[in-house]
Amino acid sequence: MKYLFTLFLFFSFLSSSHSQILNAESLRKVTDTSGFSGSASFNFSVKRNANDYLGLSNGIHLQYKMDRHLVILKNDIEFQKVEGNNFENSGIQHLRYNYKFHPRIAWEAFAQAQYNKVSKINFRGLLGTGPRFKLTTLDRYRFYLGTLIMYEQEELDDDVRAVTRGFRGSAYFSFSIYPTETISVVSTTYYQPRLRDFEDYRISSQTSLLIEMFKNFAFKTSYTFTYNQFPAVGIPNSQYDLTSGVVYSFD
Repeated sequence: MKYLFTLFLFFSFLSSSHSQILNAESLRKVTDTSGFSGSASFNFSVKRNANDYLGLSNGIHLQYKMDRHLVILKNDIEFQKVEGNNFENSGIQHLRYNYKFHPRIAWEAFAQAQYNKVSKINFRGLLGTGPRFKLTTLDRYRFYLGTLIMYEQEELDDDVRAVTRGFRGSAYFSFSIYPTETISVVSTTYYQPRLRDFEDYRISSQTSLLIEMFKNFAFKTSYTFTYNQFPAVGIPNSQYDLTSGVVYSFD
């Protein structure tokens, strides 16, 4: 499974630029070698939030691994057409550092910036840190648990909560299953409450299927569900995202 992803990190951010929360676990590339690796993807998606819409996106992911250190860089851009209207765009940039100080425990720190015109997010910036636990040692069945704390600044395109700042928790549970050498199934669920007001929370869950077509190329389809207790005005609490595309990966 050298060329497949161990998708999804922890209850922190959904999917890629398509949704409000980036699934950081999907950025991790399974490799036993040090040095650079990464991937490039092109996706087509059907989604629903305030309206039904189609999306086209591309993403670039770079990873550098050396001994106990891991650095991940992600950049995604998406164009969305909402019920026949003009295309709107969204984007996300994510930088993450991992230090594995125990075979089953790593400490992480990350920074993220994003915008999403359809969800009325003009800007969302995150800085966070916390531990990540590997719950199993089996190669074909992998389970992870993470608990983080992050500082968030969010600027919405509405007149109610123009700018909000504060700390959120971010807890996640993730599993990866490899039934064959060419197929992987990965699922992650995140829970993100505002630490000063637990009634203000976000939940997301994503399940992905990857099928290796031939060397370095795989077909990927993902279903993502997100719930935000307090979204921007005019945006529904729950959203879903069905995305399919082709991924090229390299070591």
